[in-house]
Order: sequence, then C-alpha cells, then structure tokens
Amino acid sequence: MAYLPCFLLLLTLSLFTPNFVSSSPVQDPELVVQDVHRSINASRRNLGYLSCGTGNPIDDCWRCDPNWESNRQRLADCAIGFGKDAMGGKNGRIYVVTDSGDDDAVNPKPGTLRYGVIQDEPLWIIFKRDMVITLKQELVMNSYKTIDGRGASVHIAGGGCITIHYASNIIIHGIHVHDCKPTGNADIRDSPHHYGWWTKSDGDGISIFNSRHVWVDHCSLSNCQDGLIDAIHGSTAITISSNYMTHHDKVMLLGHSDSYTQDKDMQVTIAFNHFGEGLVQRMPRCRHGYFHVVNNDYTHWEMYAIGGSAQPTINSQGNRFLAPDNRFSKEVTKHEDAPENEWMHWNWRSEGDLLLNGAFFRQSGAGASSSYARASSLSARPSNLVSSMTLTAGALNCRKGNRC
Repeated sequence: MAYLPCFLLLLTLSLFTPNFVSSSPVQDPELVVQDVHRSINASRRNLGYLSCGTGNPIDDCWRCDPNWESNRQRLADCAIGFGKDAMGGKNGRIYVVTDSGDDDAVNPKPGTLRYGVIQDEPLWIIFKRDMVITLKQELVMNSYKTIDGRGASVHIAGGGCITIHYASNIIIHGIHVHDCKPTGNADIRDSPHHYGWWTKSDGDGISIFNSRHVWVDHCSLSNCQDGLIDAIHGSTAITISSNYMTHHDKVMLLGHSDSYTQDKDMQVTIAFNHFGEGLVQRMPRCRHGYFHVVNNDYTHWEMYAIGGSAQPTINSQGNRFLAPDNRFSKEVTKHEDAPENEWMHWNWRSEGDLLLNGAFFRQSGAGASSSYARASSLSARPSNLVSSMTLTAGALNCRKGNRC
C-alpha cells in the first residue's frame, strides 16, 4: 500500500475541518471525495436519530435539535435514497448571503448568492435575513455547494432560477422557488475563472443537467414557466424529498428524450413530497432509467400523476393517491408514446399504495426483480402514515433556538 507524504495528509485533513475560515479555494475536491464519502457513510452508520416522531427518517435525523443553527452541516449526513452521497458544502466554510441583488451575472458582487455558488471551494451557503432574490440570469452552480435557507424566508422568484450543469455534490434545502422565467442569450459566470454564453433557458425552477449526487429537500416550488424540477442529459444519483409542489402544469421531467439513451442509468428517488393543489401532470414523467417513488402524498392532479416513455422502470411504494373528483382523471399512470403491446412490457409496479376516490394504477411488465432492485433506494413505510410524514413538506419555518 502506498502512503501519502505527511504534508499531503495534513493538507487533506485541513481541507475537511468543519467551518474552516481560510478563503483559499480547494483546487481539486474530486481527489479527496472518495475518502469523504467513506467518512460520511461511517458517520451515517453511527448516527443516532433524534426521534422527532415524524416518521420521516430524514427529518428525524436533524429536526428536533434546538441547536440546529450551530450544527447546520449535520444535515448532510441525513440524506437517503439515490442522492444519499450528496455532501454539498459539508466541511466547507459558511458563506452568508447579505445582498439580495443580482446586478451582474459575469462579475457578481461578494455577499450575493451568485458569488457564493460559483466558487471552486466547498461552501455551506446561508442567508442573513429574509429576502426575495430575482435573478437576471439563471443561477449556474459550481460543485460542492449547499444552499441552506433555514432561519430565513428565502424566495428565488420572478426571474431566472437554479441550474446545476455538469456539477456534483449539491444540496438545496429550505427555500421557495416560484414564478421562474426564461432568461439567457447572455454571458454567465459558472466559476471564478470561467464565464460563457448561455442561450435562452426553459424557465425551470431547478434544472439538473449531466450532474450527479444532488439532493433537493424541503423546498416549496410553484408556477414556473417550464418544469419545477427537471433532470436530464445523463444526470443520476438524485433524491427529491419533502418538497411541497403546487399550481403548475408539467411538474417534473426525468430524462431528456426518448432517443437520448444516455439517461438509461439514471436513478432518482422521489420521497415524502406533497404534490398539492393546482398540479396537472408529470409527478414525475420518466424516461429510460430507474425511479423510486416512495411515501409521497398526491392530493391533486388534473391529467395524471406518474407517467413515462422509453421503457423506464418505475417502483411506486407506499404512496397515497387521492384522485380528483373529475371522473376522467382517476388513473394515476400514463404510458406515453407507445402502443399497448409495447408498454405492457415496461416494468411499472404499485406496492402498498393507498388508492382513494377511485384512483387506479395501471401496472405493467413482468416484474423483473433485477429491474426493481435498480429502482429501490429505501424501505417504504406504510401508506397510512404518508399524511403525517409529509405534513410539513416544503420550506420550514426554522428559527434560532427552536426546533424546526
């Protein structure tokens, strides 16, 4: 076995000391990410849940600690599902957003959200006060970042929204994202040493493009131009949990197109979310990959809840589906862009789901165990517990000195 020289070992340890205050950027975090992942997994195995009694295993990991503000980075140990290894800015320094402005997408001012998300070093980004941030251009994130809205009411609204593009290890937690609009045909900086021309965006709330190890938790999303959360072009290792989604048409697209087969290895966990009033379709719409839809509460859809094309594997477990009163929208599922003699072979199953007010789930495929193993990321709780597990989905009202 080869041994690191002493100075490299000391450097590695110093890079991952919690809340370090040096402003020097980490030059190549990928060199140490495997060791950090091993450390995170070890800490997760030893993690004593605080037992808030929510039934939501992510929340029970951190929410009943009244000192959460002094121990913010504990959150990174609490992810589950396919995005469980998303460490965000864990072990990076705290960066405080003090300025809600977004005047310059090429040369953002220190103190703005944009300045924080483009840095090369791991950062845990928090907010000094309540603020509404209207982005002139989409917010292009660099790797190893956490956006943590706890302790403030933070809205990203009325302009461009969040783009995770060829990045990894991103956590987005506790913010409101709504009324996002297409932006672009402009230069945008994505790191301290690079900016480039971005064409017009779609107007997604959160757009994940060729990225991995991403966790979106406890956000409130609504009324964007295109999708609320879209993951495309080879993205994988994603968990979307405890979010509250309302008033939107095409909620969530997972997979770029039927012809884009690079999405065949996509794995996404969708857990403990509340899909609420005013939603129409795509909760989610899936292509090619493996999708675990577990313990979510569906209280409204106008067309369908879960759909897909291009032979995705969909494992629906322990969800509650309350069909609308409209008698034409009782079906949970929609097999798209294929005749029945084709989609009947796609592996879609419902296990332990609670189907109410005439809701029905059209299962298909032979139930190949190997496919469902690829689409299984956590143990489902009984569906009759879903309402309590999702009761506080969305951005939480966390205040210093109190449990969230």
